[in-house]
Amino acid sequence: MNIEELSKSQLILLTILVNFVTSVATGILTVSLLDHAPALVTQTVNRVVEHTIETVSQVAPTIISSPAPSNQDLVTAALGVDATRVVAIYSATAGTSTPAIAVGTFIPKSRIVVTAAQDDLPKEAHIKFTSGVTLAASLSRLGKGIAIYGFSNNANLPKMTSPALVASSDLKLGQTALAIGADGSASTGIVSRTSEKSVSTTLPNVGAGSAAVDLSGNLIGIAAGGETSGLLISTNIITALLTATSTATSTAAKAP
Repeated sequence: MNIEELSKSQLILLTILVNFVTSVATGILTVSLLDHAPALVTQTVNRVVEHTIETVSQVAPTIISSPAPSNQDLVTAALGVDATRVVAIYSATAGTSTPAIAVGTFIPKSRIVVTAAQDDLPKEAHIKFTSGVTLAASLSRLGKGIAIYGFSNNANLPKMTSPALVASSDLKLGQTALAIGADGSASTGIVSRTSEKSVSTTLPNVGAGSAAVDLSGNLIGIAAGGETSGLLISTNIITALLTATSTATSTAAKAP
């Protein structure tokens, strides 16, 4: 067959075959020559090969894979983050010298404190953070079991990580649920049922207003309190209240 009649793919295959045969022949010839070469030449070749291998090994980066965090590490980290956002709510008239009326969770991104709605919640409150800082706040939104306190625009709020609000539709049955109770104790459970307005868990009664989070420390609900243990008010309610507040503010700003 004339080589000029070969196609491109056939020429590539022919080239690979020639290179393979050449490399095999070169290897055989080299081994044969080394067998008959003087000992000094063989030692020199071996030293060159060893030195080359050592140089490549030193230059090659060492890849260290860090172990994945265990479930216990995730639980500890999530509870630690949740604990920093726990706040105590006091009546502005009585001050912080009296027992706290309720507990809530601070959401830095929205500059609010969220808690479960209760009859004795004050309209004007003092919010005490875990750092010991106490700031004035006002009841800004109330509805469907949730109460939201807002701060003044010039309030110097503590800096911390803000949780994402996980919608009930994004939760999975059996998903881990964590909470810091009103007495400061930590509890773990799982999500057992979800709906648009509520999330049922196997958590014990952690007290109305306590936040429940997932393994990432994101908010999955607010404890409703009452006789039903583990019942959470869905974050969908919080999102709806915040959206309504934002819409009302925007409409008022555009009004003549």
